[in-house]
Amino acid sequence: MLPKNLDYKSVVRACERSLGRLDTDYLDLYLTHWPNPAISLREILTAMKTLCDRGLVDNAGVSNFSAYQLSCTKYISEVPIAVNQIELHPLYQQPEVREYCRQSDTVVEAAAPLGRTDIFENPTIREIADAHGRSSTEVILRWAIARDTVVLPKSTSPAHIETNLTAWNWDLPEEDLSVINDLNRDEPVYDQAAHGWGRDVYGISE
Repeated sequence: MLPKNLDYKSVVRACERSLGRLDTDYLDLYLTHWPNPAISLREILTAMKTLCDRGLVDNAGVSNFSAYQLSCTKYISEVPIAVNQIELHPLYQQPEVREYCRQSDTVVEAAAPLGRTDIFENPTIREIADAHGRSSTEVILRWAIARDTVVLPKSTSPAHIETNLTAWNWDLPEEDLSVINDLNRDEPVYDQAAHGWGRDVYGISE
């Protein structure tokens, strides 16, 4: 759902329109995107519950929620949050959010698993890639998958898409995974504040 479609009626209508365009009876997953600070999380989750109760949506998800914001959903709605789509890559690993998701059985979905293009030339990533005869892309995706993360690498290149798919065909040794874990710098690619993510979002203050 886009920010303009986050009030109760718009959430329901947007889902119904998507079902019509996709020519399907239900969605496996329906999640919010960037927030609209004028709309409360309670209103959004109430609409999500309606869609789940009607059988139009199997799973409700959110984007870029902190551990605190995720915890608030449990007090607001009976609908469990199945997925939290976040920015996650070797330079921005969000351990607190990942741990909360692990404990609450919420799937972590990496919307930007490759970070910025300069991460491909990171000396540590390059060294590991060369040692295994792989590309930096393959190493980064394999690392994320090994941490039980659903990855969503974006590409319009058939060659790049084919490379991305090879990430499931091999494994990284534990020592390499540990080395990549140590690369975390808490450096996000996207400026969340510029998109409306502050300390008071959806009416929730940390």
